[in-house]
Amino acid sequence: MHKGLRRYQELARDLKILIQQKGYKVGDRIMTERQISEALNVGRSAAREAILMLEIEELVEVRKGSGIYLLSDSRSVARPVVDDIGPFELLQARQLLESSIAGFAAVSVTKNDIVRMREALDMERKGIEEKNNDYSSDELFHRLIAEATQNSVLVDMVSELWAKRDQSLMWARLHERIFDTNYREKWLKDHQDILSALQLKDAEGARKAMWTHLDNVRDTLMELSDVEDPNFDGYLFNKSTI
Repeated sequence: MHKGLRRYQELARDLKILIQQKGYKVGDRIMTERQISEALNVGRSAAREAILMLEIEELVEVRKGSGIYLLSDSRSVARPVVDDIGPFELLQARQLLESSIAGFAAVSVTKNDIVRMREALDMERKGIEEKNNDYSSDELFHRLIAEATQNSVLVDMVSELWAKRDQSLMWARLHERIFDTNYREKWLKDHQDILSALQLKDAEGARKAMWTHLDNVRDTLMELSDVEDPNFDGYLFNKSTI
């Protein structure tokens, strides 16, 4: 990887070169996501991050059920101007950090912490019923788990990861492809499983429940944002490592 480039930026640059080498013209449908992942020798989530970057740069257009189309000349392979965080890279960081935090929180969680988490889940449930786009209760639940550790550094780290998500153009572009919001009920069930483990002060159970939840988040985003074959391969996440 070139010094100073994030991984998705490096892959986006490689994808521009690949598009140029293939001789595509503006308006052409280019390779599928699976073909791109094979050509770049990366998994589907990494390939999707590179494609998202090219979408933001308005080099390609992704059409649901149709494919990826070239919008402008790909000969410029300079460093991408957008400095962002790959959404699946971010989820991986959250999974590693927040699963450990959940396990740690189970040791020190108080009755008041549990009450506040229940309130956050009630807010989340109400938001789902009202079909609003407010995800603040989701973020609040995760932050409350960090606060239950009584470690302000861990709270700051979780808050920073959520801030990166909220500021990410790539994350926003990924969500633009998602129209089915039924997944929110599944995520609420995941949250309830995490809370149950915390109530029992089951550190390993809480860790595994959080790991599984963020696995589900990753899988849901991959599936619902897929414009092609949903039978994608995994890349960043390995379920066997919980």
